[in-house]
Parts: sequence; structure tokens; C-alpha cells
Amino acid sequence: MGPIDPQHHRWMGLALDQARLALDTLDVPIGAVVIGPDGEVLGSGRNEREALHDPTGHAEMVAIREAARKLGTWRLDHCTLVVTLEPCAMCAGAIVLARIPQVVFGAWDEKAGAAGSVFDILRERRLNHWVEVYPEVRADESAAMLRGFFAGHRGDSAL
Repeated sequence: MGPIDPQHHRWMGLALDQARLALDTLDVPIGAVVIGPDGEVLGSGRNEREALHDPTGHAEMVAIREAARKLGTWRLDHCTLVVTLEPCAMCAGAIVLARIPQVVFGAWDEKAGAAGSVFDILRERRLNHWVEVYPEVRADESAAMLRGFFAGHRGDSAL
């Protein structure tokens, strides 16, 4: 894990904005952005599994697809992915395959995370690409949004 860059906090704000948009379609509020080497947003996404009836409609997948289309290549080897929740195994696999060198995330996913909590696909030395991981950037905000969403679905007022 590397040192936190002040830009990570700003970029996480963009991912949090995407997460809030997921609430409009009753999707789990997770948001992601792909940032280019010059700081430009190349792709953004939010969970769209419910909206699109697509099990691969995770925020990271949506943002990666948009960035690849914009760049005209599947190699995102100079980009940073910023996401509000630790990537799952599917998304971590896509990150590795896209050759993304850096991932910044907010809250840990203790049930399905693949960037160090349950699995560590992003830093698996047996794979052909390794990712530098910056966890817990604005984690409280990310976790609070998720807690509020799930509490609302269960009828609880707090977790």
C-alpha cells in the first residue's frame, strides 16, 4: 500500500457522486471512476445490476468499459480506478486484465472483497499484473451510504 495522494480524496468524491446515482434505480450505492494519467475522468459508473438486470453491472465494470471505449484500447495501463467499496473477485479480475496499475477504494468488503479482505487478487504474485492498492479513502462516507441503503431495505434505522 502506498501513501495517500491528496487527489485520491477528490477522486473519491466523484465516485461517491456516482454511488448516490445508483440509489435512483434501487441499486446498491457503489460508484467508480477511471482516472487518466492527466487527471481526466475517462470512465464513470455506478452499480446497474437492478437497472439493467445484469449480474456484471458493477460500478467498476461500467467505468472500465467506458474508459476502454474512450481510449480505444483495453489496456488501461496508465490509469487509476477509484471505487467506493473494495472490488469483488469479478471486478478485481477485470482490473488485472485491463492492466490498471492503481486502485483506490473506500470501505472494505469483509464478505466479498478481493483487494485484501477475503482474497487479494490485485496483488496475487502468480498473476501477470499487480496493482498498487490504496484502501480506506473516505471509507466512513462510503460505509455510511451502504449502511443506510441496507438498513432501509431491512426496515432498520441503523446498523
